[in-house]
Amino acid sequence: MLAACGNDGNNGNNGTNAANDGNAATTNGNSNKNANAGANDGKDAAEDLSPITFSYFSEDPNPNWNNMQDEVSKEITKKTGVTLDAEFAVGDPAQKVALIATSGEYPDLIAAKGDIGKLVDAGAVLDLTDLIDKYAPNIKKVLGDYMVRAKYTNDDQAIYAIPTWAAADEQRFVAGGGFELQHRVVKEAGYPEIRTVQDYEKVMKDYLAKHPTDENGNKNIGLSLNADDWHMYISVTNPAFLATGGSDDGEYFINQDTNEVTYHFRRPEEKEYFRWLNHMNAEGLLDQESFVQKYDQYKAKVATGRVLGLIDQDWDYNDAQQALKTAGKFDQTYGHYPVTLTKDYKDTSFWPTGFMGGYGIAISSTCKDPVRAIKFLDFLASDEGQILNNWGIEGKHYVMENGKRVVPKEVQDRINNDNTAFTKETGIGFYWNIMAHYGDGAKDPSGNYYTKNFPEQLVNGYSDVEKETLAAYKATTWKDLFPKEDEFKVKSYGAAWNISIPGEDDVTILGQKMRDITWKRVPEAILAKPADFDKVWDSYMEELKKAGVEKMEDGYEKYVKDRVELWSAK
Repeated sequence: MLAACGNDGNNGNNGTNAANDGNAATTNGNSNKNANAGANDGKDAAEDLSPITFSYFSEDPNPNWNNMQDEVSKEITKKTGVTLDAEFAVGDPAQKVALIATSGEYPDLIAAKGDIGKLVDAGAVLDLTDLIDKYAPNIKKVLGDYMVRAKYTNDDQAIYAIPTWAAADEQRFVAGGGFELQHRVVKEAGYPEIRTVQDYEKVMKDYLAKHPTDENGNKNIGLSLNADDWHMYISVTNPAFLATGGSDDGEYFINQDTNEVTYHFRRPEEKEYFRWLNHMNAEGLLDQESFVQKYDQYKAKVATGRVLGLIDQDWDYNDAQQALKTAGKFDQTYGHYPVTLTKDYKDTSFWPTGFMGGYGIAISSTCKDPVRAIKFLDFLASDEGQILNNWGIEGKHYVMENGKRVVPKEVQDRINNDNTAFTKETGIGFYWNIMAHYGDGAKDPSGNYYTKNFPEQLVNGYSDVEKETLAAYKATTWKDLFPKEDEFKVKSYGAAWNISIPGEDDVTILGQKMRDITWKRVPEAILAKPADFDKVWDSYMEELKKAGVEKMEDGYEKYVKDRVELWSAK
């Protein structure tokens, strides 16, 4: 799958998503609807498989993209006539979207995530309501009763993006987050309970005491964090609420009974989490390069096998882990543990959101053929398109045995041991964030799962070392170790990180200020002398207040309550 802020952690960048004010959005929505009027009629488009190339921009990186020369992409082109001239964000994706919005030159298809509001403001994206209704039966089928959750805001109920980050009828099986430890570390410790930060720290510290260097004399590292740009959210700041009982709502903690909003760093519990990281630094267990290394350096370091522990999502370090597998260093790959600050809390990775809406794929107002574009997206949303993206091509990537889709052993071995090359060659999973889709656990009309993320298939992807670790903990998959969905109340607003906020709203402007303060102050607090931690943290809290954090919280609370109202509409 493509990297996502959140993935599996479904982590949002922050609560400062730019969006559009109601009046401007309504104006743009009306003009965009007029743009649909000149599109080709549905009959012609349905029969037209002539070659057409759409330009496409995505905020999500895809380092394995092969310019549609992979096997799945070629099949998609054969079925639709469409090829994509794709560009993926490098650096800060929000800056790139802002440039696109002001340039007047828009890609045909845009996956802009939380920055869709900048494009709405500029009149850069179409209202897709009529296009979906006339030409996209598969998208309508997938979204079903959730169509209302694709609407932009209460004031502007246009559909500017087809939800692709949300999955219909999903039952999640993959635990790709939590706190990670190498299998060799927990094995040497005798597979102890890894439940609190103290448990996590102890096995790491004990292993380093016995093995300060690797077999080549290079220094082993306890815990390394990935703090490069937006990865700061995933590896440094989001774990603070996950380890202290908060759900993933981006930069906010939301009271589930009242919808009251707090900038999550202002919770006393999180101060204690960051105090623990400060302690880890003082003990020499935290990688000294955590706040200066670039993403590529982080992955390269993990790929050496010297990093005992991570606090991350598996999609963020997957390239490095695949390198370890390719080198046969399976005991230096990672397991996932539901670690919290103390046993008074439980990991919230599987707190259910329901169908979120929000992030998705948009068609620009300058798209050369909106009907061909929506029909291309509709093919991807079809059963055929979803199976192609998730499983690949029948007879090549999977076979049918007694009515069931099965991945042959030789294919599974390539996935397990050489996944990067396999993915680039096949293209499986490339279209996840460009298609409306069913989620893990959902079955197609044949009774087969739409995705390969179900327990039996997940186990096929585990190495013998990974299976040994899980067996020691009396588990079959990593999710078995984590608190389950039914232990939490479904959130009435989905996930707050994908709520659209007008771009010129004080919430957006203040959110940027808070982010700049936080990204400076949190590393400062972690790296401070333990005796100075309280002083640094208290100064950080005061700086937030002076910058208007309370005004930002009040403003965001309104948007949370507005979403609850919108989604409750019949």
